[in-house]
Amino acid sequence: MLVHEGEARTTEKDERLAWTFASLAGALNAAGFYAFGAYSSNMTGNVSALADHLGLGELRPALYALSLVVTFVTGAMTATLLIGIGRGRCLRGVYAYGVLAEATMLAFLGILAPFLSADGRNASLALGLSFLLGLQNATVTQITNARVRTTHVTGMVTDIGIGLANVLGQDPATDRTKLRLHLLTVGAFLGGGIFGALLYRCIGTTLLRIVALLLALLAAPGIRTAGR
Repeated sequence: MLVHEGEARTTEKDERLAWTFASLAGALNAAGFYAFGAYSSNMTGNVSALADHLGLGELRPALYALSLVVTFVTGAMTATLLIGIGRGRCLRGVYAYGVLAEATMLAFLGILAPFLSADGRNASLALGLSFLLGLQNATVTQITNARVRTTHVTGMVTDIGIGLANVLGQDPATDRTKLRLHLLTVGAFLGGGIFGALLYRCIGTTLLRIVALLLALLAAPGIRTAGR
């Protein structure tokens, strides 16, 4: 799932990647909103908030929205640089190592957060999750050649609308496999968000450590394959 690229990737691998990572991203995104009132992966909303606050002359919330955008971009940039270095060295499993890095940083964030003050915890969670979701989205985007994106759904919801219209119009050119993939991703993001909000309400930042463990388990097969 985290090793094969290009023509070696099958629809099944893309779908498995989509529902697993989208559900985990949805859980983190919803938990973040429950914790500090912002969506760490919603760059459309954050850029809109930035524009609103700047237009109203509200500098502090504008800087907060800008920081979320910048850390998401930094996470995506970091993933891309690391993948480029790995490819240059012909490192198999570079994507799996990227996911393992995400898991490690998320676990550290989950361990650190309870010891911070309320303001420090909220800031750390907001910026940390934004960075990690940017890292995850860039990793998944590159291994699937942009067929799968797991941390935001605006584009996919648009494509679902287009695809459903084509199906209803009995357009023979409709890519039903792509439509199924988008539906699966959006459904997984929604389901993960529901469970993420409920679990964060019950167990708090322990959720971050649980998701970190699941990410590490997802990365493990790719790392084992790369070591052969």
